[in-house]
Amino acid sequence: MPSSLQLHRPLTATICSCHQKQAQPTTTTTTLTRFFPLPCGVSLPDTVSTNHIHTLGPNQCCSAVIQAIEAPVETVWSVVRRFDNPQAYKHFLKSCQVIVGDGNVGTLREVHVVSGLPAASSTERLEILDDERHVLSFSVVGGDHRLNNYRSVTTLHVSQNGKGTVVVESFIVDIPPGNTREDTCIFVDTIVRCNLQSLAHMAETMARREKLPSS
Repeated sequence: MPSSLQLHRPLTATICSCHQKQAQPTTTTTTLTRFFPLPCGVSLPDTVSTNHIHTLGPNQCCSAVIQAIEAPVETVWSVVRRFDNPQAYKHFLKSCQVIVGDGNVGTLREVHVVSGLPAASSTERLEILDDERHVLSFSVVGGDHRLNNYRSVTTLHVSQNGKGTVVVESFIVDIPPGNTREDTCIFVDTIVRCNLQSLAHMAETMARREKLPSS
């Protein structure tokens, strides 16, 4: 996981091909674009890829991060689906409180962010929770932060060897005033990537423990 310093500095690293494919708006048109934020070389099942097509506005950016995990889908999903406990693997969050709902679609949570990030809290609504297809989506609807109109979609599917899991998390968000499209995408990418790496470590540890013979 990168140090806090890496998240404070201006994010000017080279953009991956999924960002380069985004059309740069040249006018103030309000035309919306349907956008699939993964590189052309990435192959996903159709049932998965359709979840990651976003409607991109002229002042928004969209990206996705992919993480392979050496653990069964059921193990990974048991962590991801806990909308009430994202801090279990999202280490940039220090607390979470469900303020409306019981964990089903429409539930609202308020999360508080660790110090050092340009945010304090975020109010988030659960948009999709599909236990059969392993899809979770949430949107940010309030809070003290700069990521307006943020929406995330996370999907899980079985890896090609049939033993592991492939996690895809895509997002769309407004570009904050004073920031570029590239800066915004890379900053959010960094956080999402750290979260998924933490998820991989946690799920793989759980999977190893599940294989141990009971005493």
